[in-house]
Amino acid sequence: METLLPLMVGTLFAVGLYFILHRHLFKVILGLILFGLATNLFLFVIGGLSRGGSAIINEEHTIATEPYADPVPQALLLTAIVIGFGIQAFSIVLIRRVYMTFKSNNLDELQKENEAQ
Repeated sequence: METLLPLMVGTLFAVGLYFILHRHLFKVILGLILFGLATNLFLFVIGGLSRGGSAIINEEHTIATEPYADPVPQALLLTAIVIGFGIQAFSIVLIRRVYMTFKSNNLDELQKENEAQ
């Protein structure tokens, strides 16, 4: 499982980057979503995978005993999820507004229309 996750993260980064560099705005949004998922999985993997561990120290112990989960990557992951949802919501609203104004979601057509003005 630990060897499969980095491959999956790399694949998600590659597919997300491919969609971000695409001409259609919908695929750009899809690329942003995949890139965000890859980033979240990357943070999760570098934090170390542990099963059955808790980030909370028991009352009878003064330090965390094995197995324990590092709470810092979990906190970073939760923050990244919230920021990712914000970016996705903003991007969807922005692309909807562009589509309503110019009746196109193709970046080449938008550039031609911008040069014509």
